[in-house]
Amino acid sequence: MDNLLGRINVPSDIKKLNRMQLKQLAEEIRKLLIGSVSKTGGHLASNLGAVELTIALHFIFDSPKDKIIWDVGHQSYTHKILTGRKERFGTLRTLNGISGFPKASESEHDIFNTGHSSTSISAALGLAKARDIKNENYSVISVIGDGALTGGMAFEALNDAGRSLNNLIVVLNDNNFSIRQNVGGLSKHLAQIRTEPAYFKSKELLEQAFNRIPGIGEPLAEGLNRIKGAIKYMIMHRTLFEELGFKYFGPIDGHDLNELIDIFSKARFIKGPVLIHVRTQKGKGYGPAEEKPHAFHNVSSFEIRSGETLNDKKDSYSAIFGKEMVKLAGEESKLIAITAAMPDGTGLNEFSKKYPKRFFDVGIAEQHAVTFAAGMAKSGLKPVFAVYSSFLQRAYDQILHDVAAQNLHVTFAIDRAGVVGEDGETHQGIYDLSYLSHIPNMSILSPCDYSELEHMLRYAVIEHNGPIAIRYPRGKGKVILSDVKKPVAWHKGIKICNGTDVTIVTAGNMVETSLQVAATLKSEGISVDLINVRFLKPMDAELIIGSAMRTKKVVTIEDHSIIGGLGSNVLQLLNRYELNIEIKMFGFPDHFIGQGTRSELFRIYKLDADSLIHGILRLLRKNKLILKDSVHGVYLGNRSKLK
Repeated sequence: MDNLLGRINVPSDIKKLNRMQLKQLAEEIRKLLIGSVSKTGGHLASNLGAVELTIALHFIFDSPKDKIIWDVGHQSYTHKILTGRKERFGTLRTLNGISGFPKASESEHDIFNTGHSSTSISAALGLAKARDIKNENYSVISVIGDGALTGGMAFEALNDAGRSLNNLIVVLNDNNFSIRQNVGGLSKHLAQIRTEPAYFKSKELLEQAFNRIPGIGEPLAEGLNRIKGAIKYMIMHRTLFEELGFKYFGPIDGHDLNELIDIFSKARFIKGPVLIHVRTQKGKGYGPAEEKPHAFHNVSSFEIRSGETLNDKKDSYSAIFGKEMVKLAGEESKLIAITAAMPDGTGLNEFSKKYPKRFFDVGIAEQHAVTFAAGMAKSGLKPVFAVYSSFLQRAYDQILHDVAAQNLHVTFAIDRAGVVGEDGETHQGIYDLSYLSHIPNMSILSPCDYSELEHMLRYAVIEHNGPIAIRYPRGKGKVILSDVKKPVAWHKGIKICNGTDVTIVTAGNMVETSLQVAATLKSEGISVDLINVRFLKPMDAELIIGSAMRTKKVVTIEDHSIIGGLGSNVLQLLNRYELNIEIKMFGFPDHFIGQGTRSELFRIYKLDADSLIHGILRLLRKNKLILKDSVHGVYLGNRSKLK
């Protein structure tokens, strides 16, 4: 059989294929998706479900003249393959490889950068209005999933677009899933549309009956369009989208290329906003993904035949958090768990099964989740909102006004804090400390290992009063300070090593790296005062100031942006006490951090142990500390200590 995918280098190439060939192309693309993602990891299930939809869009529309905006972007892999990137698809989500999300700097066909949900309709409407203001002529298409529609921003955009006269096509890719199966009233509304096709079947039957009437049947059938609204009201309510002002078409079989091509051919000529409701199956064409679409939403490398992942996720910060939540729920009846469509990713699956009445998945709606938690806290409950760092930033106003301003006891369990790696700029969790630390009443903790996470969560739920956040990294960890048994106490840090030459202040997953740094420096005759602050806010002023006054040199090490991070907070602390202390901050610089493994990113931005040792030695050189035969290749003389 001819390899059709080999012929496709630009989107216009698929227009040379007939419809039977397009079906073969879809199967070839699925094979490439499964084979490639099994090695690199990525968003597999959603992309398998969007293959025919993407082919049909590019068959009818002319990208990049016509603008296709992909919401979230984790359904855009086929789009990348068809737009000149199939040869590089094996580099997906790797260092210097192609992004797992649409990225304008990567291709002219990626019209708008996306990575977080619910933005595409707003962006598409903006493009459509700009087109009309400039008297240009092209189509604008937003492709949004039903899960993303639970985000409030999507409703704001639908409300605005529905009243406009601008030509705009919204394709609703409805697979009844976001990351997990969808929840809420909108999901029920879409289910009603899917399961009550009475209007659509009645219209078809009436057309057939009218056409059989000699002479007058065809005019009657054409007139049916003029009474379809009345028929629909007799049989079922109008869709939400029609009430908002859209011309609604659907549900359409999202795996029927003929049906998709026909509807897109018509929609491009319709005046005003149009919504095309497409039904797809998440994981289509790959058995394990069809059976467990949530498990293959964002999957690590896996064995194709069995579908088994090659990386064990049982032992992770998320898993430890989930286990401790279940344990605490048995002790504290007021404990409530909240997630925004991520019970799997945040480790709350077991909690949801054991305490279903105390578990709430609000869908992709972080703003709502925070104020929802505030309402519970106002009534005396103890809500814990588990959320990824990069998603919590969407709810800043609610954290500030609805929780902190009322000093309500809401715990924010911030997963994926720090760089997360392969998902790139839109998902790096290196900004949460910046936007949380300046909020009054907010306390912020950062565990260095699993044990500290358990103790900090217990403290936050049982002992603390007021808003409190615990930020912890993605993936695996281990017990770092097994010999340190100090209980968690408000604002108190702990001293790990005693020294007189330099103070290292750190927290979270950088404690392990800092221990390596301190050990190497010690072998070179440099004694380090190593502090695990535990509380990023409020800080242990007595501990930090006492050490700084003794060593006269402070180094901060963090898995966060330098601006507004741990180093900035320590600098402000020194300034508050009017101390003239030399300080060097190690963290991520003031630009967006791209994709790559965490270890690669730490090395590139000089946050690995070797780079940190070199950086600290450069600081100490000013005081003529001279070293020899360093295992890190630093040759500076003798081993005399800093005076």
